[in-house]
Formats: sequence, structure tokens, C-alpha cells
Amino acid sequence: MSLKVLMNYVNDDTFEVENNSNNKLLIDMCDPDKKSHLSPMELLLSALTTCAAVEIVSMIKKRKRDFKDIKAESTGIRVENPPRFFKSINVKYIIYSSDLTDNEAERYISLSLDKYCSVGATINQKTSINHSFEIVR
Repeated sequence: MSLKVLMNYVNDDTFEVENNSNNKLLIDMCDPDKKSHLSPMELLLSALTTCAAVEIVSMIKKRKRDFKDIKAESTGIRVENPPRFFKSINVKYIIYSSDLTDNEAERYISLSLDKYCSVGATINQKTSINHSFEIVR
């Protein structure tokens, strides 16, 4: 299976990408005070976080646990010198459930990030992916 995106130049710091479904997204590498869109590295952080979340939610629901919501906060620590890749990523999931146990949450998050998430599998050779969680009753 192959994925394809088309990229178009907008200006020196901004590009537009489009997938096969004609969904478009602007990406910029502007200074923080001029930022209007996500950067490539923010997109990678978002991709990892959401890729695993899909699997986490699926596992919770397959085990017939109560599921109300999931949120996350992800932080990436980059190396100092170019190409400034992520040396570590920390993802904290906040799961809203009345009956999910800590052991279940730990297992589902670990499996999602380490085994099922294709984004995690793509970057885990250079990047340490860590996680934590909180269950809100």
C-alpha cells in the first residue's frame, strides 16, 4: 500500500499539501510570532498522538469498557543540531471512563504506541516514545 501527497509552494515559509481525497492542509515553518499553521514537526507529534489514540479507543470499546472521551498532551524533545529530530516524545493521555482500570489503560496505551501505531513504528529507531495517563471518572 502506498500513500501519496501533493505539495504546492505558497511562500518561502508556507506550503500546501493535498492527499488523494483532495483534503488540503497548510504547513508553515514561520517564527512563533508569525505562525498560522502547524509545522512539520508539530504534525509528526500530532500524528503519533492521534494514531495511537485510535487504537486505544478501539481497545477500550472492544473490551466493553465505558468510554466517554480521550484527550492528550504530547511534548517532543529535539536534538540541538540539524536535522533536529525528536530524541524523545512524551505523551500523556487523559481517558474519561467510569470503569477502565489503570492496568488496562497502561496495556492499551503501551500496545498502541509500541505495536499498532504505524507512526510510532516509523520513528522509534531514533526516538524514545514515553507515555503516561490519567483516568477521569
